[in-house]
Amino acid sequence: MAESVKPDIEEIVPEKMLKDPFLMELTRLAKQNNKIEPQLYEQYSVKRGLRNADGTGVLVGLTEIGDVHGYIISEKEKVAVEGRLRYRGIEIEDIVAGFQKEKRPGYEEIAYLLLFGELPKRKDLTKFCRLLGKNRALPEGFTENMILKAPSSNVMNKLARSVLAYYSYDKNPEDRSLKNVLRQCIGLIARFPVFAAYGYQAKIHYYDGQSLYIHSPDEKLSTAENFLMLTRADKKYTKTEAELLDLCLVLHAEHGGGNNSTFVAHVVTSADTDVYSSVAAAIGSLKGYKHGGANIQVVEMMENIKQNVKNYDDEGEVADYLAKIINREAFDKTGLIYGFGHAVYTISDPRAILLKKQAARLAKEKDLEWEFNLYSLVEKLVPEVFRKIKQSDKAICSNVDLYSGFVYRMLGIPAELYTPLFAISRVAGWCAHIIEENVSGGRIIRPAYKNVAEKKEYVPLTKR
Repeated sequence: MAESVKPDIEEIVPEKMLKDPFLMELTRLAKQNNKIEPQLYEQYSVKRGLRNADGTGVLVGLTEIGDVHGYIISEKEKVAVEGRLRYRGIEIEDIVAGFQKEKRPGYEEIAYLLLFGELPKRKDLTKFCRLLGKNRALPEGFTENMILKAPSSNVMNKLARSVLAYYSYDKNPEDRSLKNVLRQCIGLIARFPVFAAYGYQAKIHYYDGQSLYIHSPDEKLSTAENFLMLTRADKKYTKTEAELLDLCLVLHAEHGGGNNSTFVAHVVTSADTDVYSSVAAAIGSLKGYKHGGANIQVVEMMENIKQNVKNYDDEGEVADYLAKIINREAFDKTGLIYGFGHAVYTISDPRAILLKKQAARLAKEKDLEWEFNLYSLVEKLVPEVFRKIKQSDKAICSNVDLYSGFVYRMLGIPAELYTPLFAISRVAGWCAHIIEENVSGGRIIRPAYKNVAEKKEYVPLTKR
């Protein structure tokens, strides 16, 4: 295999350019001339973030794929209720209980349900799993030329590049027929764990100086099993690890049409572009710390708490430190408590409830019950501390990110792969929405922006 060379970051972004006085002046101008006064948003009734004044989402579309329920509107007021999540109308708790009772992986069944709108019969599930298995391997030369020769320090960027690069390996990339779009979607769902695993291997080898291990995917293994096998030097994993990772994939697979990355997939697809472009755009969205990157922030926040709190069982001491975080006096000084709050869920996030149960089981096996208890204590205290400091009766609950990073760490999964794992799961939901947009959308999504700039006269170059 030809030797790969890590890109020279100094050549791409020279340090001296960042200190260049002219760039500093351009930065000042960019900040000065892109500032919109906050009161103008209220003056023109702008729904910032596509949110109504009461925090509810602006209705911009219809879907039959995922249903996220966390509040009701009663007498024109938002009323918090227990969170519910349905895939194609089926409660997530019932789905999880179903495949866990039969002691089999659930992610492949969920992908089928999301794509095709109904639960597969046993023979159809077997065929679908076989189809995914046969599509996992990458084309000849792809790993070396598209992944190893251009490693990235962030696996999410490498994942997006791999998706876009696959366009060049597709003999029929621009065919928008439903059959071809399905072929492409199934291929991407199958290959995502391979893209992510190889991107990670390239990252730790060329950036961190670790050994490079490139294993071939096993078409007989599930998505979760393949991921664990591909990311480990010895290819070994336990049944418990595979089951828990599979649950994580199921819980992250879909979350309605309004979440940022899925909405991006709808927007880009509505422009009548190819599947690879839509999915790559969704990956870019998911990477953000306000979206899929939040689970990494949770782990870092909890590590910070452990370093600054002496007695993890002392509710008062833990609450005092949480108050410092909210008051921008500790951790990253943003005032954010990561792993809490959600655009829809108010009282509870059903994904967090399901994952917490499994986290407790794994923590006991790993002798990490003390740490699980700290997470549970933080989950209990944050709403109380938040209400006290903010003087607000707003309902706030933990979300799935609170426990997902903790679970991944107990599974020995490196932090660089937390968000890529989210993508490996959510690509099934993205593809389902891309298909729905192709079948039922029909119009390019084009919301309005009000221009509030003052009119100016053009000044000739010689008179400026």
